[in-house]
Amino acid sequence: MTPRRKRFAIVGGVLVAVGAVVALILNAFQSNLVFFYSPSQVAQHEAPSGRAFRIGGMVEQGTLKRDGTDVRFVVTDTAKSVPVRYVGILPDLFKEGKGVVAQGQLENGVFVAREILAKHDENYVPPEAADAMKRAQQGRDQKLAETIVPSASAPDIRPKGTN
Repeated sequence: MTPRRKRFAIVGGVLVAVGAVVALILNAFQSNLVFFYSPSQVAQHEAPSGRAFRIGGMVEQGTLKRDGTDVRFVVTDTAKSVPVRYVGILPDLFKEGKGVVAQGQLENGVFVAREILAKHDENYVPPEAADAMKRAQQGRDQKLAETIVPSASAPDIRPKGTN
C-alpha cells in the first residue's frame, strides 16, 4: 500500500468514527428529549403515545386519592383535565389547587407518572403550565364572547332614541 492510500484509509476511518460518535450522541439526545404538553393538548391527542413526556397544570380540588404510596389525582389547565397515577412519595409542596408538572407516559387515557415536580412557593406556576392555562382561558373567553355577541341578522331590540 502506498503512503497516499494509507493516508486516505486513515482519513476515511477517522471520518467513519466521527460519524458514528455523532450518530450516537444525536440518538442519546433524541431518547432523553422530553416535551411538555398541557391537559388540553393531551385531550386533543397531540401528545405522543408510547413515549415519555411532561404534563403540567394545577391539581384539581377534591381529586387527590392516596392509598399508601399509590396516588391518583387530576391535572387541569381549566379547560381540560387528565387523570394521573403515581407510585412513590410526593414532594412536600404537592397540594390540591397548586401547580404541578409530572413526567411519564399516557396509558389507556391515564397519565402514569414516573416523577412529580411541585411548585416552589405559593405564587409559582411552571412557565409552560402558566402559558397553557392562559391559552385555554383565552379559548374559553373567545367561545363565550361568540355566544354572547348577537349575530348581524339578530333584530335590534334597543328602545328608540338610544345608540
